[in-house]
Amino acid sequence: MKCIVSLFALALLAHPVLAQAPAATTQLQTTLADSDNGRVVASPDDLPQLGKSPLADVIAAMTTREKALLLVGMGFRANIPGIPPMSPEDAKIPEKVPGAAGRTHAIARLGIPSITLSDGPAGVRIDPVRDDDTTRTYHATAFPVATLLASSWDTALVGNVGVTFGREAREYGVDILLAPGMNLHRNPLGGRNFEYYSEDPLLSGHMAAAFINGFESQGVGTAPKHFAANNQEFNRMKLNTVVSERTLRELYLKGFEIAVKEAEPWTVMSAYNLINGVHSSQSPELLTTILRDEWGFEGFVMTDWFGGTDPVEQVAAGNDVIMPGFPALTAALVAAAENGTLSQEQLDTSVERVLRIVMQSPTFRGVEYSEEPDLGTGAAVARRAAAESMVLLKNDDGTLPIASSHTIALFGNTSYDLIIGGSGSGDVNEAYSVSLDAGLKQAGFTIDSELEKRYTTYMVDAKAKRPPPPMPFFPPPPIAEMSVDAETIERAARNADVAIFTLGRRSGEFEDRARDEFELNDVERSLLNDVSEAFHAVGKKVVVVMNVGGVTEVASWRNAPDAILLAWQPGQEGGNAIADVLSGRVNPSGKLASTFPTAYTDVPSAENFPGKVLPGDHEPPPIALMGLPSEVIYEEGIYVGYRYHNTFDVK
Repeated sequence: MKCIVSLFALALLAHPVLAQAPAATTQLQTTLADSDNGRVVASPDDLPQLGKSPLADVIAAMTTREKALLLVGMGFRANIPGIPPMSPEDAKIPEKVPGAAGRTHAIARLGIPSITLSDGPAGVRIDPVRDDDTTRTYHATAFPVATLLASSWDTALVGNVGVTFGREAREYGVDILLAPGMNLHRNPLGGRNFEYYSEDPLLSGHMAAAFINGFESQGVGTAPKHFAANNQEFNRMKLNTVVSERTLRELYLKGFEIAVKEAEPWTVMSAYNLINGVHSSQSPELLTTILRDEWGFEGFVMTDWFGGTDPVEQVAAGNDVIMPGFPALTAALVAAAENGTLSQEQLDTSVERVLRIVMQSPTFRGVEYSEEPDLGTGAAVARRAAAESMVLLKNDDGTLPIASSHTIALFGNTSYDLIIGGSGSGDVNEAYSVSLDAGLKQAGFTIDSELEKRYTTYMVDAKAKRPPPPMPFFPPPPIAEMSVDAETIERAARNADVAIFTLGRRSGEFEDRARDEFELNDVERSLLNDVSEAFHAVGKKVVVVMNVGGVTEVASWRNAPDAILLAWQPGQEGGNAIADVLSGRVNPSGKLASTFPTAYTDVPSAENFPGKVLPGDHEPPPIALMGLPSEVIYEEGIYVGYRYHNTFDVK
């Protein structure tokens, strides 16, 4: 989801309904009864009440405006240029969970509370610091990214992560988690691949179902996303995905179908992109014919944040909730219902779907929440899941495990600044994270102190000098890999028993990876070769740990080290989990969930990823990230990943 305030502003500025925003804002100052953190505190005895009266009676008692309010989120509290303000009445209602992604409206006179939706593919993402509480910081567990979890091929393990994750969300008062991410790894450069499980829909579907079943066992809902064919970040709000029906159904819908049928999630999130010319959130075929009529989905569908262009078309298509919402959208629904463009039956159908989920929510059921989740259990589950999911790509001559009595020469920036997860809505405010050097020390290893000092000094200095992120929630620019001179490498080879080089790759929302991030750069390649030559010259081994968010080229350098461990982005306990595997405390049992091509040119979508801007004179968006009208053609059809390599015998 988009969680960047300036990005919200640009999305709103481009929204067709926004032209009427000032008048609509005034029109929508509807009086709602007071509420306390989203919980109903007053309800007249002579009105039907949700959960006590027949649902049909509750819906019949709602005004058209109340129905429209229920289908449009409450928006943002912040006063941001370009974003219409919340109504004065809504602005008085405090957030139940500060920093959560969105809320629905309460209709207190009918016993309908507001429910809270939170980001969290890898952990509950909320504000760590609150204006009304300066005495503590609110943390959540940063679990391993989905790609690492999928490498376990272990639905029981992923289900256990879901249970622990769901318990944590419940303790923070969250009603629905905006996860899991279920789009496929169509191309190694996809910016959000770390949030998604695999290139394969069968594996993705069963992993997601296991997570959903575990998470929802704690009485909190999920929203598998982004439905569907949202496989690149390029101009994603205006990108038309051209894809055949066979490819769409066999690949890009199949995982969702498995998850919907096996786990019955409370909600589904529609995608930003268009599919064959129709916005995903405005497609009756996708949201009604396929999702509901064919698969039997009974929950509600919500938009991705600011997704789509026409709220009336969205509701008519079967997209029930528009997030995060702003008053002009509510006004548009009211006007459409009054002039007959949107039938009362269509409006009531969406309202009923939303209310059925509201009645399942922790808020409606009055579930007490502590705001003090068991982070110790979360950390233990994260560590175990990470270690058991890592993939041992190479291990010549018993290089691993390494005896804890050994001294290790630790090379690579991310050995000392481990990348635990991706950025954007997938980020987490964890209490701590364990770097690889710290994890190895805790496992009993000795780290080459001179090398450690050089790296830590370099990292502190480089972090101080780098520019800030371009916007909130964007990651800061990566730090260039530190060069190490030959004398230092030779000294380390004499004094240490083994070398470990950590290869780091960041990833995140809002942009796809650059083409040159697929291979090692010149500094990395030179460092790996020099370290390997120096250590091999004195009969010692070299290990590479891959701390990456997406598939990265291995073939050109795999002969240099003696062992290669694929750790992906392993969550807050990453350093301990990697040390567990390197020391032999945990046997690495992961298997690849996505294909590693020999070269990027072997990727079947290499020539058409991420797409192209459509010809024509386009008004430039207020900010480039909003994007221009674009198109991507899935010319490779069903031949993605192993399907391509196996069918056409491409190594």
